[in-house]
Amino acid sequence: MSSSTPPETVQSGVSAAEQRAVVSLASLYALRMLGLFMVLPVMMIEGQKLDGATPQLLGLAMGVYGLTQALLQIPAGTLSDRFGRKPIIIGGLLIFALGSLIAASADSVYGVILGRALQGGGAIASAIMALVTDLTREENRMKAMASIGASIGLSFSVALVLGPWLAGMGGLSLIFGLTGVLALLGILVTLFIIPTPPALPHRDASAVLSEVGIQLRNTQLWPLNLGIFLLHALMVAIFIAIPGQLLKLDLPAEHHSWLYLPVLLSAFVLMVPFIIIAEKRRKMKSVVIIGASVIAISLFGMSAASEMWHWVVLMLLYFWGFNLMEASLPSWLSKIAPAGAKGSAMGIYSSMQFLGAFAGGSLGGWLMSQYGSSALFVGLGALVILWALLMTQSSAPQHLTSVRLDSADGCSEQQLAQLMALAGVSEVSLLASEGAIYLKVSADAFDRTQALAIIHSTGEEHGSQR
Repeated sequence: MSSSTPPETVQSGVSAAEQRAVVSLASLYALRMLGLFMVLPVMMIEGQKLDGATPQLLGLAMGVYGLTQALLQIPAGTLSDRFGRKPIIIGGLLIFALGSLIAASADSVYGVILGRALQGGGAIASAIMALVTDLTREENRMKAMASIGASIGLSFSVALVLGPWLAGMGGLSLIFGLTGVLALLGILVTLFIIPTPPALPHRDASAVLSEVGIQLRNTQLWPLNLGIFLLHALMVAIFIAIPGQLLKLDLPAEHHSWLYLPVLLSAFVLMVPFIIIAEKRRKMKSVVIIGASVIAISLFGMSAASEMWHWVVLMLLYFWGFNLMEASLPSWLSKIAPAGAKGSAMGIYSSMQFLGAFAGGSLGGWLMSQYGSSALFVGLGALVILWALLMTQSSAPQHLTSVRLDSADGCSEQQLAQLMALAGVSEVSLLASEGAIYLKVSADAFDRTQALAIIHSTGEEHGSQR
């Protein structure tokens, strides 16, 4: 058995090969996101030393990576299907490292903007997620995705703590220089630690251009797409204002880390029981609306905050709500994405996420420069309230998961009907060009053995565990 593919003989538990793959991919994702996030808490302070710096241009420098990332996210995933995951990931990391070098050596805000745009041009998120699908079996894939998600959350928290500390030692140049080093370390991880599987067609892993057009017209998905757009717009926009407000309260920039650290840890602890309620008790819609409401309250409070303890409490509320939504929205989308279309739906979702970061930086910087921080916070809070009202009109998601079964010899209408009649199956889609059948199922009720027996009767020997 090759170490580059997950062992098919392991029927339960996470194999050693899968553990290695997940840990290495999570580390790769974390290294890259750490580099993107470290400048958020310091750009508006340290960036004032750059030639030509204005609040609007510094906001653009914070968020411009999102524009290039959004534009290249789906194409990069498609190219990884054709040329392999690792070449696309390595190429993206080289572009990311080049952008970091340009930003580190820049004396003007325009050089930093160019460097940040190139950082976003290293769009490897979709290729990494496709590689997760290639290297893990279906029954372990949700655990793998959760590990990747946890690595993103951890990298965000670490970045907010490390950013001010590193800026105190060497300014933006040190942060961007370290970011470039992290990208090069990511290349080594990709070459020597991550297993190399054959690229497999899998519509739950990567976007299909023809399917993207269909899912762009899927009105069920747009409340979630708008939600992640707004959430990441907020993530960038609030850091246009918060660092300056903390300076006014005589908290030196190099000490901001000591405020962020306990706030982020506490927010994470508060989030966990609500995520359990959302998933186990199937209260995801309620939890998402609670998260949005908490964010809105915190933003309105920030518009009038005048004491340090105000900011501690309000940021705790904000990051609590942020974490709830960041964890819940992609889970909701995966539950309602049509069979065989999750990769395309997630591609659109991810693109909207990065577009939100761009909008938050560019528009937030403009709003801050024109009307001040209070108007920025009130405007953001009002947008969150409007989105929460939209979500109240959305149906709560059924708790479904995707299953892919190999069907190289095809499947008759009768067999498809039999699959549809199985307990727990809500949707069946045959992709003859891929030699696969995709199902949306309730994991508690679905019996894979019965499904495989039906497919076996058409000549298929086994179902894919990928």
